[in-house]
Amino acid sequence: MISLRKGTEKDILSIQAIGTTTYGPTYLHILGKEQIDYMLGKFYSVAALTEQFIEGHLFLIASEGSKDLAFASYGIIEKEKERIVKLHKLYVLPEAHGRGLGKFLINEVRDKAKDAGAKSLQLNVNRYNKAKDFYERAGFTIKETVDVEIGNGFFMNDYVMELPVLI
Repeated sequence: MISLRKGTEKDILSIQAIGTTTYGPTYLHILGKEQIDYMLGKFYSVAALTEQFIEGHLFLIASEGSKDLAFASYGIIEKEKERIVKLHKLYVLPEAHGRGLGKFLINEVRDKAKDAGAKSLQLNVNRYNKAKDFYERAGFTIKETVDVEIGNGFFMNDYVMELPVLI
């Protein structure tokens, strides 16, 4: 049975393990090894994940028994007089794909967005990531196309996707 818990700084190593295990198979064919290595250091080092907690990112972790299988991180953002919830990360271990964990986490974050009085739930997804189709099936639509410089000459070539939140 799948259980859900709020992540804490005690979960950093588990979050890191899920992220780093999932990142390579997801992005190697899109970004290449050099950019993946850079991004893992930038976003998944213990220091980077600790900083995300300090900045107010909230984490939800889906587990089965003692095994953590997936996580989502999100934050509440005040933007031009409206509140949105930004889904920063959503990763499911490859061995747990197809079990509904991604949809489960999306629904949980959407519920948190409703509770926060947000107008919408937004995320960035690489334009070539097959997860884009998953997000569209979950009701997200493309809001805009962005190229975000992340340093070291690398860019994230993303779609900003949005799901209206009914209040």
